[in-house]
Amino acid sequence: MANSITWPVRTAVCVTFLVVFAACGGDNGSSGQQSIVLFSPEGQDLNAYDVSNGNLRQAVISGNEEEADPVLPSVNGQVCFNSSRQFVLGDDAGEPNPPPGWGIFQLFGDRVGEFSVAQIARLIPSYIGGPEAGDNYGCGFLPDGRLLLTDIGEKVTGPGTGQLTIWFPPFHLIPSENHYCKIDNAIATAGGIYIDDQERIYVASARNDAGIYRYTGALPTSDDAAGGCGGVDELGAPFVDPGRITKELFIVGGDTNIPSPNAVVSSGHGTFYVSSVINGVIAEYDASGKFVRRILEPPAGEMLGPQPYSTGTPLGIGVDSQGTLYYADLGLVVTPGNIGPGDHTGTVRRIRFENGQPLAPEIIDQGLRFPDGIGILEQ
Repeated sequence: MANSITWPVRTAVCVTFLVVFAACGGDNGSSGQQSIVLFSPEGQDLNAYDVSNGNLRQAVISGNEEEADPVLPSVNGQVCFNSSRQFVLGDDAGEPNPPPGWGIFQLFGDRVGEFSVAQIARLIPSYIGGPEAGDNYGCGFLPDGRLLLTDIGEKVTGPGTGQLTIWFPPFHLIPSENHYCKIDNAIATAGGIYIDDQERIYVASARNDAGIYRYTGALPTSDDAAGGCGGVDELGAPFVDPGRITKELFIVGGDTNIPSPNAVVSSGHGTFYVSSVINGVIAEYDASGKFVRRILEPPAGEMLGPQPYSTGTPLGIGVDSQGTLYYADLGLVVTPGNIGPGDHTGTVRRIRFENGQPLAPEIIDQGLRFPDGIGILEQ
């Protein structure tokens, strides 16, 4: 394949971590049933699960454990597919030179156990605070192929320096050949992205004025004034024209339900799910952004401590067409003076619903180091 780098299939599984403390089945044979494949990065690898076939697992990307190889990917974050079976997620290969960015990959094969991928692009924006301040997470494709991405920015203290950028196809392996426009560069610990059918953009922000922010307006179509991107930021990077995009706090966070909003998805029935990793909650909000209920919370009396919550600490979330909710659980634990993922305490889980009520979460995979993102492919 031209302009690509290909890796062979590897069936062994490893592990990934994106620091966001304060802060995207069926039978695949001849039966004709739709297949739902769950993707979740962990430990520089990307794992795929056939959730209707015993959670059969394959590492479709075998990562770059030390992140030192500038060619082998080192992946993390939300996983997003377009209609051509291409997907994007964070790629830290070679950091700090080149800085962290995103990789776009073409998926080949029909089922878990037979997948392979070829990298077709590498995307690296400029980061507030310099290249070492870069940290990737959120993603979302528009129907016409444009791509929305978030980088986290300052994670724990200080002003928000996370960014929302829009990228314009075609995409290339040489980062300097790609074109983008910044929509926002002042998000406090930016997280996951959701795009609705009106092309409104929802972005999680985990601190300061925490919550889910909604961006509306005509998104830029190119990285110049003709495409609505006639401004520049403090780094000299292309920035959206003033007044073109409206940013509003759609779901208020920083409360007891979602003190650290990290990701947002549609439930599929007119409401939204929001994950909050720090307190182990996934909450539901209505179409106007008002709290409805908790879909997931730790059992009463549990405290985050030497062992993680029994129900996990969800970061990345996703919903399939059947309404099943999936989440990547970092497995956070408390140690003296620190809170962070434990040693192989992460899990990937799902929540099914019965008569509209969430059932107890089911473990898809466990003993993981730092699973942080979710992606779903239905084929």
